[in-house]
Amino acid sequence: MQREFNRYTDDYRVEFARGLGPAMGLVQSLQAQHVDVALLVVELSLPDAPGLITVDCLHAVSPQSKRVMLYGFGEFRGSREALREAQVDGRIEASLLVPRGERDEEFHTAVTELLSDWGWNSHRPVVAAARIIAPESNSGAGRLRDFFDRLGVPVLNVTPESPAGEEVLQDIEWPDGTPAYPVVHSTLGGAMVQPTIEDLGRIFYAMEEFDADDIFDLVIIGAGPAGLGAAVYGASEGLSTVVFDADAVGGQAGSSSMIRNYLGFPRGISGMRLAQRARSQAARFGAKLYSARAVRGMTLPANPGGHHLIHLQDGDVKARSVVIAAGVQYRRIGVDTIEEFVGLGVHYGAATSAARGCEGKDVVVVGGGNSAGQAAVHLSRFARSVKIIVRRPDLSETMSEYLIREIDANPRIGVKGCSEVIDAGGTNKLEWITVRDNETGAQFQKPCAGLFLLLGAHPSCDWLPDEIARDTKGFVLTGREVPMDAWIDNCPPEPLGTTVPGVFAAGDIRSGSMKRVASASGEGAAAIPSVHSYLASLAPQLDTAQAPPA
Repeated sequence: MQREFNRYTDDYRVEFARGLGPAMGLVQSLQAQHVDVALLVVELSLPDAPGLITVDCLHAVSPQSKRVMLYGFGEFRGSREALREAQVDGRIEASLLVPRGERDEEFHTAVTELLSDWGWNSHRPVVAAARIIAPESNSGAGRLRDFFDRLGVPVLNVTPESPAGEEVLQDIEWPDGTPAYPVVHSTLGGAMVQPTIEDLGRIFYAMEEFDADDIFDLVIIGAGPAGLGAAVYGASEGLSTVVFDADAVGGQAGSSSMIRNYLGFPRGISGMRLAQRARSQAARFGAKLYSARAVRGMTLPANPGGHHLIHLQDGDVKARSVVIAAGVQYRRIGVDTIEEFVGLGVHYGAATSAARGCEGKDVVVVGGGNSAGQAAVHLSRFARSVKIIVRRPDLSETMSEYLIREIDANPRIGVKGCSEVIDAGGTNKLEWITVRDNETGAQFQKPCAGLFLLLGAHPSCDWLPDEIARDTKGFVLTGREVPMDAWIDNCPPEPLGTTVPGVFAAGDIRSGSMKRVASASGEGAAAIPSVHSYLASLAPQLDTAQAPPA
């Protein structure tokens, strides 16, 4: 095996131990030297303990490490079920056959992916594209960190008093003579004082601007899985395609630390990496994608077959067809004392960038969906304890079984049902919360360094015109769910069609959708045949409009 790991020695320190006892001593020694352990590779059979017991013990000491179980040809048949159960329970990230021969690229692909994921989530970037300078008590810095994290842009966080912070701040001329934070410094934008997400999006995810007279075959509003799916299939089939998102490309799914039930990724994939791959794929086919470019409204065509007008803050875009894939936003908790700490220990969504700051602390996740479960599992790699708080008795009604099993098997994660968070406090950042047991009415205060709120969702479509019908909760109606008075010739719109011809809806924004990454990306792709049909119906009108006068 030492030969197989030689290719990693330029970037990693590779150590070997024979058995649980020596391995435990080695890991503890490395930690005492402040050396992070990226990957634990354990053989199925060891001299002094079974491999699975060994990896459990080592991971308890080094919870941020990724875990691989190695087995030989002769061992797999008798251990297949145990390895499968270990992966289902989240005890290992991968089980791999011991390489035979000079090269085994499947083995090395798995190892490289795990190391890459560990490096992104657990380690300060070796080379940072930007630095965020702000006091620890600055709430705005957290929002910028999360945006960078979901874009896949490595950043360093520094305080104004640090040498790196002082180096940047000495050249700034403050607008009113008073320092204002956060400050973002990069080679692309220089020093930016209190930049908005829109400012950063233009610099770090800039694509060439389009002409105001351009007319796109397809405008996609929202760059989550549904929007990206529509972009890949629309652009690949020859449609001039442009995508706008109010935040980072990837949508809500982009903040997921690890998605394990997406087809084709047996070891899972983070939402950020999935979004990176999808946006690169869409761009390769010619789609234009714009991050942090919020749509403010939409004007429908005055005549059938006319152009839809999409309103941005800095101008309008003309579209022959539109796919609404704007997704959803997490509901606010509505407690003033909790809202005061947003960005100072309280986070809406998974906020994976905040996980690294929770090392050795107690944190709480509120919510019972898959996003909450993924956040809890990720946080358990850093935090001393993670408590999931839900109003329902347990997680069985709202969370996938694979996540429930992983949570049950994780000694750092606990679940408290029939409860809710009703208060929070601290000096300059979150230090405690108050939890109420809704069955008994009892209240108790709990130390808490991080509160992650994943409370369900409401649609992000307040900007839509009234002509596009929505259900009582604000989700867009499509297909047979559209009111019958909007049907044409007693026929409903196509399955993803709305009450307005040429406007389609896909993903979480659509009434009745599954609220899953795979279904959202599938709906985005499925919208494109309907777009083609609609554009084909416009062809005679376009030919007439473009024909030279007789």
